[in-house]
Amino acid sequence: MSTQMSGMFDLSGKAAIVTGSTRGIGRAIAETLIAQGARVVISSEDAGDTARVAAELAMPGCPCDVTDDCALARLVDFACAELGGLDLLVCNAGITGKPGPFADIDMDDYARVMAINLRSQVVLCNLALPHIAARGGGAAVLVASLSALRGNGRINAYALAKAGVAQLARNLAVEWGPQGVRVNAVSPGFIATELSKPLLDDANFMTRRMAMTPLRRPGTPAEVAGAVAFLGSAAGAFVTGHNLVIDGGTVITDGS
Repeated sequence: MSTQMSGMFDLSGKAAIVTGSTRGIGRAIAETLIAQGARVVISSEDAGDTARVAAELAMPGCPCDVTDDCALARLVDFACAELGGLDLLVCNAGITGKPGPFADIDMDDYARVMAINLRSQVVLCNLALPHIAARGGGAAVLVASLSALRGNGRINAYALAKAGVAQLARNLAVEWGPQGVRVNAVSPGFIATELSKPLLDDANFMTRRMAMTPLRRPGTPAEVAGAVAFLGSAAGAFVTGHNLVIDGGTVITDGS
């Protein structure tokens, strides 16, 4: 790869926030951005986990309950104070909620899933994007999901919230594009993480799911992180309002 081409993915000097960055996909995103030269504020709702991972990655950490608007404001203020500004926001924090059909949905669980997975991203983007614009432009990447693109009898509020995340990226791309701020979503499919271990250990599920996936394997957190790094770097400088699906082809196949 030429020096010019490799430089397109360089994030040296960039300042970033990654929510939910103490484990799984979020941590992989933080590690990848750091490897590309960015400074990253590590954040999760657990103060102990945040401090531990921040120390391991030699980056600043700021615990944040993303359902708390004041905590989100503190997170952005902390990042700007620690890093001197903000160039990249990754909204990754999320929960799956209780599985089941909408007919049986627990509305308290629904409210929590929507608050964490969608409302928090609206609030955080409203707080962070003006700072990104003030630096001359940058990017936000919102983590959606393959579940937002397919019908499912058991994934209820989570899928609905993630569909909203993809639409939020499109709307914000239109609003902030004139100020040089790009906003995209990524939609991971089945990714091998600690949280997905019960499914990975379920032979019947894996046989069925991998038959629906052309690449015939789960994805890795690093593969999601690479896509986020692309969208946050100069390599993705003419991409905005897009929902990048990272699913091994699951969404495009009929399973044959």
